[in-house]
Amino acid sequence: MTYLIDRRLQGKNKSAVNRERFLRRYKAQIKDAVGRAIKGRSITDIENGERVSIPVKDVNEPHFGHAHGGVWEIVNPGNTEYQKGDQFNRPRAGGGSGRGRAGNSDQVVEDDFIFELSRQEFMNYFFEDLELPNMIKTQLTSTTEYRTQRAGYNIAGTPSNIHVLRSLRGALGRRIAVGGKPRREVEALEDELEMLLDAGTDESDPRITVLRERIRHLHTRLNAIPFIDPFDLRYSNRIKVPKPSTQAVMFCIMDVSGSMDETRKDTAKRFFILLYLFLKRVYEHIEVVFIRHHTAAAEVDEDEFFHSRESGGTVVSSALHLLNKVIHERYGNADWNSYVAQASDGDNWDNDSVLCKQLLINTIMPMVQYYTYVEITDGPPQNLWEQYSEVRAHHHNFAMQKIVTPADIYPVFRELFKKQPK
Repeated sequence: MTYLIDRRLQGKNKSAVNRERFLRRYKAQIKDAVGRAIKGRSITDIENGERVSIPVKDVNEPHFGHAHGGVWEIVNPGNTEYQKGDQFNRPRAGGGSGRGRAGNSDQVVEDDFIFELSRQEFMNYFFEDLELPNMIKTQLTSTTEYRTQRAGYNIAGTPSNIHVLRSLRGALGRRIAVGGKPRREVEALEDELEMLLDAGTDESDPRITVLRERIRHLHTRLNAIPFIDPFDLRYSNRIKVPKPSTQAVMFCIMDVSGSMDETRKDTAKRFFILLYLFLKRVYEHIEVVFIRHHTAAAEVDEDEFFHSRESGGTVVSSALHLLNKVIHERYGNADWNSYVAQASDGDNWDNDSVLCKQLLINTIMPMVQYYTYVEITDGPPQNLWEQYSEVRAHHHNFAMQKIVTPADIYPVFRELFKKQPK
């Protein structure tokens, strides 16, 4: 018997295969532990893994053991004062030198099983049940995604791809084709033999002997035709064809006006960093458009979006006008799923907030699949929140959440992008 031992190591002498098997087996418990860890975790720890604990009772596995049946007589080494049949009192429990007080319970309690989740594993569990809602529009894109489909049959392939019915049909056709001429000859000779016998020809007649020998020879040839031949085997042929791939674009709109102090801007940046990580991890082919605004809005690249220190007054409608323009110019056809995530402190000119509401209800919302608005403030809702509440009443694909402290970023993000019931 041959034994194969996998000794591949992954970090701190842990087997990669065994670790993956452990994560699959206790997926539910690990997800619960990750959920508990998220509640007390800061967004600044996004680059780190997590140390999670699982109750030992959840990781116990059944095992076989050998019971001590029958009567056993054991003489332990070092025994100098007891003989067979002697009785003695049970030794007192304890005897340690610790200063703590002993409990009065006989129940044995084990510590939780604690292990480290890597950053990759932690993010996989964190993003597993999240998605971009309402993604339904698809088209054939120029990406390299393919799917396999059947395309006839091949005369060569692997045994697992043998098409039994097509092979048997070919074998039947071959037997009919190969045996067609001998079978017709047999029928003609049998008719001739029957005519001679009906005419009273003697059995010893050379003609009857020759006919019977010829008929026997042809039957031997027909029986020698194989039922199925390697030539008959046909294998299912599969080819790769372009797969309908979902096209999606996410617009990230951040308020960088003077009312957004450094703390609020930092909170908004952390929210968008989490969103960016989510998009790049879950969706391989997705475009991200970054828009910053104060009194004027501008489309910027990723570096400028997160690091530029430009500031000014507040005119939120400038960002919505730019959003509308970009959608019409680059993503206006029906093949794109457009999503918007906006972060602001809600402080805006009153008249401009009304204009924002009208732009959303009449122009932008019919073009997007999902619009999320996050208001970053520790006070009462601002005028922009009040106007956006009317937008939510008109469109079910508009979502609003409020962030007070950085600790709210995780739960707000999960609430905005949780999987919708099908």
